[in-house]
Amino acid sequence: MALKVYCFRMSQPSRAILIFCKVNGIDFQEITVDLTKGEHKLPEYVKEINPFGQVPSIVHGDLKLFESHAILSYIACASPGVADHWYPADLAKRAKINSVLDWHHSNLRRGAAPFCLHTVLGPLLGIPTSAEAAAEAEKILTTSLSQIESVWLNENGKFLLGNSQPSIADLSLVCEIMQFEILLENDRIRVLTPFKKVLKWIEDTRIATSPHFEEVHKVLLEAKSSLHKLPLEDNYESMSSIKAMLQ
Repeated sequence: MALKVYCFRMSQPSRAILIFCKVNGIDFQEITVDLTKGEHKLPEYVKEINPFGQVPSIVHGDLKLFESHAILSYIACASPGVADHWYPADLAKRAKINSVLDWHHSNLRRGAAPFCLHTVLGPLLGIPTSAEAAAEAEKILTTSLSQIESVWLNENGKFLLGNSQPSIADLSLVCEIMQFEILLENDRIRVLTPFKKVLKWIEDTRIATSPHFEEVHKVLLEAKSSLHKLPLEDNYESMSSIKAMLQ
């Protein structure tokens, strides 16, 4: 059965799924659904693929599935050869990863996504923005980053829950935070610099999933260049100052 992934690389959860599939050598077809052109709201997409008109979605044989966390856990279980650390067979370890994923949507994503929307992405998507909404989102975001450091990274180990190797939760949350690459540099530095453990964890996740992490995230470099009228560079080092912020 051919796995079809309906996605848009400017979408944080779409990137997490693409990186996961590439890192694990999963055979799949990437089908771009361009949010800037409203393709996610086309009647055929809503009727045939995702009734909520969102990305990502997958079709695998007779299965149609949406919601990124459900997709990641399904692919991890359904694909032979995926290393156990991504979504362990041990039910207690799996439950802990699920707890991080549940926390993600009601905390980190609830701050990060609207913060990016109300600062830079709104005009690109034709959505009205609000300084008040941006400020409220930043409060939620700052609290969430602090909780990542104090709760989810508060054990020995490079990754969430004290693990020595990344899970689908690491990939999902890091891709969320990587959306900050499109922010104005002063905003990105102000938000991220206080959280050194988060910055180190982002870098460790990048290294663990290289070169696919860099390839999938190049879209952010192009978007940032377009949004802020900056020269486009070809390498990842110019896209991210995570290493510099750690020094």
